Amino acid sequence: MTLIQDFKNGVCTLTLNRPQVFNSFNKEMALSLQKALDECEKDNAVRAIVIKGEGKAFCAGQDLAEATDPNGPEMQSIVKDHYNPIIERIRNIEKPIIAGVNGVAAGAGANIALACDMVIAKESASFIQAFSKIGLIPDSGGTFLLPRLVGTQKAMALMMTGEKVSAKDAVAMNMIYKAVSDETFEEELIRFAENLAAMPTYGLGLTKRAINASFTNNLTQQLALEEELQTLAGKSEDFKEGVTAFLEKRAPVFKGK
Repeated sequence: MTLIQDFKNGVCTLTLNRPQVFNSFNKEMALSLQKALDECEKDNAVRAIVIKGEGKAFCAGQDLAEATDPNGPEMQSIVKDHYNPIIERIRNIEKPIIAGVNGVAAGAGANIALACDMVIAKESASFIQAFSKIGLIPDSGGTFLLPRLVGTQKAMALMMTGEKVSAKDAVAMNMIYKAVSDETFEEELIRFAENLAAMPTYGLGLTKRAINASFTNNLTQQLALEEELQTLAGKSEDFKEGVTAFLEKRAPVFKGK
């Protein structure tokens, strides 16, 4: 299997499983990830999603053996049919999606991680915009996401030079959320995801919708959207439970509804 799915405590963990090639993407793995994300979106029991890699790497990007195979998919199809749908799903599924970067994240692998709502990485992990090394441009949403995370000049330099960025430096430049010790990585990643899964995930999904819209809205439009989404959140079961639990001085039990 090129992708392993595991579900526990409201969290669906999707593990890229081609460790022999540092989890580089081929068509099978790309389509499997798309399918798994669709299943996670539809399954109400899934309250949070984790994407991570098996073995030493998170994902080394595109499998170049497939990309250069005369009988393989063409470059346009790889971008259009493999990567773009993954990025669209990650950004539009209204559930928290966490990238657990356990090793190198290069090329499309780096940008898939950055498309997630939050990135938690091992301190030994690294991020590389490797496209320039082989004469390509960053894809998988990289030219959209990275400048918004680290600023135009920093993004331009990282993309043009292909400089390796350590997890600690990625935190410092606001590229990712957190870097944790290699020894505690798995434990902290799952604890973080399970904590999100236990929260009012309907409201978290609306928050994600609002942040996505802020990239293109002006202030007036964003204020109107906040009014609309807050009205929806105020009608949710989670809001009622949160207020009731507060008044009763007990821990809330949210259902994501």
